[in-house]
Amino acid sequence: MIMALPADPMIDPFGRAISYLRVSVTDRCDFRCVYCMSENMSFLPKADLLTLEELDRLCSAFIRRGVRKLRITGGEPLVRRDILTLFRGLSRHLETGALEELTLTTNGSQLSRFAADLASCGVRRINVSLDTLDAGKFRAITRWGALDKVLAGIDAAQAAGIAVKINAVALKGVNEDELVPMIRWAHGRGMDITFIEVMPLGEIEQARIDQYLPLSLVRARLAETFTLEASEHRTGGPARYVTARETGGRIGFITPLTHNFCESCNRVRLTCTGTLFMCLGQEDAADLRRPLRASESDGPLIAAIDRAIARKPRGHDFVIDRATRAPALGRHMSVTGG
Repeated sequence: MIMALPADPMIDPFGRAISYLRVSVTDRCDFRCVYCMSENMSFLPKADLLTLEELDRLCSAFIRRGVRKLRITGGEPLVRRDILTLFRGLSRHLETGALEELTLTTNGSQLSRFAADLASCGVRRINVSLDTLDAGKFRAITRWGALDKVLAGIDAAQAAGIAVKINAVALKGVNEDELVPMIRWAHGRGMDITFIEVMPLGEIEQARIDQYLPLSLVRARLAETFTLEASEHRTGGPARYVTARETGGRIGFITPLTHNFCESCNRVRLTCTGTLFMCLGQEDAADLRRPLRASESDGPLIAAIDRAIARKPRGHDFVIDRATRAPALGRHMSVTGG
C-alpha cells in the first residue's frame, strides 16, 4: 500500500483545523419527517445536481487540503442513483491512507440493499436516524416511512460488520417517554445512541417551539435511571458523550441550542449543487461549482476552497422561542446535508 503524505491542514480564522467534510449528494428523501421537511416539498431539478464524477473530484480536492473524515449525507443519500459508484471511487483514498474514514448518515430505508456493498467500499461506521421504536409513531413522524424496513436495514448493516450509531431527535410530547427504552434497545445491540435538539432550519407546518425538547432536561431525566459517567469518546462530530454504567453503552448529546458546539467546529458542508457552507447556521456560502467546471486543473478549485475556509465564522445564532416564529434560516436541512 502506498501511503499518502498528510496535507497541511486548513486553518480557519479562529485557529480551528478543518478536517471533516459533510457532502450532500441529493436533497431528495423517501421520508418527510415532520421536523425536517414540509409534506409537499419542492426538490431541485436533477439537472442542477453535480454529477457523481464531479462530487468525487470535489471530495478529492478537500482530501488534498487535509480533510480526513468524509460523511455522505442527503436528503437520503442512498436514493441517489448509482450512489455506490461514488463510494467505490472515494474508497481509493482509504486505501492510500489519505482519508481516515468514509461514512454516511442514512434513514435506514435502503440499507438492506446496500449494506454489504458499503462495507466492501470501506465503510466501517454509519449513523441511522431513528426517533422511535413504535411503528405507528414512526409512520406519523416520517409520514412515509416503515419501521420494519429500517430495523431490517440495521440488521443488514451489523451483519456486514458495520458499526451502527442511532441518531434520535428529541421531540417534546412525541418520543420523550421512549428515550430510556431506546437507550436500552440500542445498547443491547451494541449501538451508541445520540440525541439531537430540533434545529430551526426551513419552513415546516408546525411551530418548532412545540417540538423543541432541551437536552439539558433530557439528560437530567436520564440521570434518574442511569448513572451517567463522563466519556472522552469523540467521533469527530459535535456530539458529547457519557457512558451509562448500567448498560456499558454510550449516549451522545448534540445541543445546538442549549449549549452550542461551535468552539471546536472542524466541519464544513458541501451541497449537491456544489455550494459550500462554512457554517450550518449561517447563510454565507461559496460557489465551488464554477471553479470546478471552469478548469480541468484543480488549482482554481483549491484556491476557492481556501478562500472559503478563510471566511468560516465563529458560530451560529440558532434560537427557538415563542417570540422567534420564523426559522433561523429558510433552507431545509435536506438542502445543506444532515
